[in-house]
Amino acid sequence: MSTPPRHPTALIADDEPLLRDELELMLAQSWPELEVVAQARNGREAVELFEQKRPDICFLDVHMPGLSGVEAARLIGRRAHLVFVTAFDQYALKAFEHGVLDYLVKPVEPARLATTVQRLRERLADAQPALASETLLQQLAAALQRGAAPASAAAATAAPLRWIRATVGSTLRLIAVDDIDFLRSDEKYTLVAWRGDDGKPAEALLRTPLKELLGQLDATHFVQVHRSVVVNLRSISHVNRGENETADVHLKGRREVLPVSRTFLHLFKQM
Repeated sequence: MSTPPRHPTALIADDEPLLRDELELMLAQSWPELEVVAQARNGREAVELFEQKRPDICFLDVHMPGLSGVEAARLIGRRAHLVFVTAFDQYALKAFEHGVLDYLVKPVEPARLATTVQRLRERLADAQPALASETLLQQLAAALQRGAAPASAAAATAAPLRWIRATVGSTLRLIAVDDIDFLRSDEKYTLVAWRGDDGKPAEALLRTPLKELLGQLDATHFVQVHRSVVVNLRSISHVNRGENETADVHLKGRREVLPVSRTFLHLFKQM
């Protein structure tokens, strides 16, 4: 009986847990055979977990506290295929122009990830991974020390949240932010109302304050309509004006009616 082929394995290192989870989810969709065997919070942990798990591929965030992704790459060397993840196009354009190693720019786009996956599939067939030249690593390290600015104004601000982790019963759910209808402050918690995989309304409680979440949401789609309520504009069915400069928001396919306070009524002045 022949031995079934071994599935490729990977490690993801990023100091942002949501970004680690998001990349793992995207990899599961674009490369189902790939098994993510470890997640690391910084470069030092990445090296330690690499020594324990010996994954075939390491996705390393360039800028991490303590030991950076560049320094971790030096220690891992040619023992794994390396993919750098960076929020700055500037790093990618200068350090990877020769295509020796691969990179992903945050927020990771599915099309770019698909290209990276295809390259990794091809490189896994090689006897040994490509070696990052010392010159390339020095360029990256120098850019980090200079605190290189983003290549565009859009990159200067943190990318908006794309996923939220929430515990529903005994299950940890990754909720796509695009599926969220509204968020409401509930004492020390935040209630998140979204559409499940079946399209039906679902809810969960987060320990993160609404005020903290608001600053991470895409302002073109999520607006605060009350001191305790943030709504996804794409989920609004209609808005009814009330007395005393107030209004009510009605949502598509939901029974909840959300209040609009006088402070935020200007958002619907075109009514």
